[in-house]
Amino acid sequence: MGVLSGITVIELCEVYQGPLAGQSLGDFGARVIKVERPPKGDPMRGEQYALERNLMSSVFAATNRNKESVCLDLKTEEGRSALLALLRTADVLLHNYRAGVMERLGFGYETLAEINPRLIYAGASGYGESGPLAGLAGQDLLIQSITGISRKGTNGGVTPNYLNVPLTDYSSGMLLVQGVLLALIDRMSSGRGQKVSISLFDTAVSMQSLEAATLLNYGYEIRWFDLSLNFPVQVADGWVTVLGFFRDNPLRLICQALDLSDLSESMGLQTDVEQAANREEIVERLRPAFRTLTMDDAVQRLQEVGVLSAPVLSYEQVLQHPQVSHNGMIRKVPVAGQEDLRVIDHPLRLSRTPHSIRRGPPRLGEHTAEVLGRLGFDEATIAKASKARPEPPQAAGQSPAGDL
Repeated sequence: MGVLSGITVIELCEVYQGPLAGQSLGDFGARVIKVERPPKGDPMRGEQYALERNLMSSVFAATNRNKESVCLDLKTEEGRSALLALLRTADVLLHNYRAGVMERLGFGYETLAEINPRLIYAGASGYGESGPLAGLAGQDLLIQSITGISRKGTNGGVTPNYLNVPLTDYSSGMLLVQGVLLALIDRMSSGRGQKVSISLFDTAVSMQSLEAATLLNYGYEIRWFDLSLNFPVQVADGWVTVLGFFRDNPLRLICQALDLSDLSESMGLQTDVEQAANREEIVERLRPAFRTLTMDDAVQRLQEVGVLSAPVLSYEQVLQHPQVSHNGMIRKVPVAGQEDLRVIDHPLRLSRTPHSIRRGPPRLGEHTAEVLGRLGFDEATIAKASKARPEPPQAAGQSPAGDL
């Protein structure tokens, strides 16, 4: 049971953005039926390491727990009829196809709203449903590029710098969940569903709302790292990040932490603004003292005098960090025929109605016969609708997401 128990979600999503939204709803109790196209299904099933060893793809498992898998070929009449049968009584439809694809298949919002007025029709896209970029395929690194995020590096923005984390996929997926939940709340009083839309592009633009405020109103772009005496510095066993934010004279405090004489006095740099403007010279003078300290020692010393600081860790180190363990951020999901897979848990915590892991990531088409059989489809029709018997994960491969 969960807070969304009784809600049925039909997920027509691939890769990360949409599947993350489906998994989030499933984690909190919704029944999520993932509709995949034969013969390969979601491209995330094609993780090469897993394929070569006949194992479940770990990246697929990362966003597809708490789901059932139904394999349908939506290019066939039988496949479309089966999907329509699923949607007649569903509460939510999630899709991340390009603009116009759902309409061409006969599953546009207006069509489905007539068939199921209570349906919440949630679409995730790259650039939006209309406009000059709507027909293009969206991808996180491209979105970082076209929305200015790749120019946000601390190198001054001259050379594009891409964050090797799909931050807009994650953010837009979670925003899609927010939209679905708001629509479900509205339906409680109105009795009607509605259309919910989010795009990678709009999400990335919105993530920079503070920077937009200075550009739109005063003609300059705020650059946070340059606002204070902020810098990374090497220590005996790695690196730490030091931030002078929120302190009138951060250099004095840093020198205090390092048992050095006050450089702000000797260098005649009394204010945070002056120190930021002379960052390189200051860091050069501080570097020898930092090199004698470990990460833990440096961070502790700085925090004790009120200077913001943290170690610079690899993600491998992060996953082994005691805070990750304490917060319960790594969970196991069951996978038939192999050892459980470890994945990142949902970060949201509810005290009375917590989320849960009720089933592991499904095999491709694992639940096709069961789900369609309950809807009254016979074996011959199910075979035509799915076009092939369920395949093991090693048969999956890469294919472009978001189109048919």
